[in-house]
Amino acid sequence: MINPDTILIIDDEVQIRRMLEITLLANGYKVSEASSGKEGLALAASIQPALIILDLGLPDTDGFNILQKLREWYLKPIIILSVRSFENDIVKALDNGANDYLTKPFRTGELLARIRLAIRQNQNVSDSPVFTSGTLSVDLSKHLVHKNNEVVKLTPTEFSLLSLLVKNQGRVLTHQFILKEIWGMAYIEQTQYPRVFVAQLRKKIEDDPAKPKLLVTESGIGYRFAEQ
Repeated sequence: MINPDTILIIDDEVQIRRMLEITLLANGYKVSEASSGKEGLALAASIQPALIILDLGLPDTDGFNILQKLREWYLKPIIILSVRSFENDIVKALDNGANDYLTKPFRTGELLARIRLAIRQNQNVSDSPVFTSGTLSVDLSKHLVHKNNEVVKLTPTEFSLLSLLVKNQGRVLTHQFILKEIWGMAYIEQTQYPRVFVAQLRKKIEDDPAKPKLLVTESGIGYRFAEQ
């Protein structure tokens, strides 16, 4: 059974764990801690936390290994908290199932906001085939899109891309993830594809394509459908 208020911290730095514990407890969360990957996996399985904060630099194994093992069964949000700030590490983490990525040092207010967003997004997941955001409506089962109550004509590829983005609202989807999901592994290097199709979608669903508020670019990483 999922513990709805419990956050598991997997980090070998005592100071970081203590600071996070104080911050999270003060904001109404329950906290469980692990100082190694092995301990973190065992705790995740036993307490079923609502969210996991995971460091990549663990003493017994690389955090990416723990992320991959968690994603074999753990469906709740995982936020990476790491000193690694290279774009390749961020992309790799997001591609392997992380919901978000923050680098150390970090602002506690920003971390709390991202925790709330990740938990809220997870709670909002439903079987409803109709997605709405402002004046935009996407019927996933009927393949219909409306903007301001008018039908928006999309190509099959445009609709597939929009569906992928709205199903993962608020989550950053990397170029590689989008290419793999929409076009397949054979197109994994064709990074211009998402850029071209996102530009086409913006012309059809954004109020001002030059200043997009729905389809947001995460520079050098990918795209996300912004939460309204």
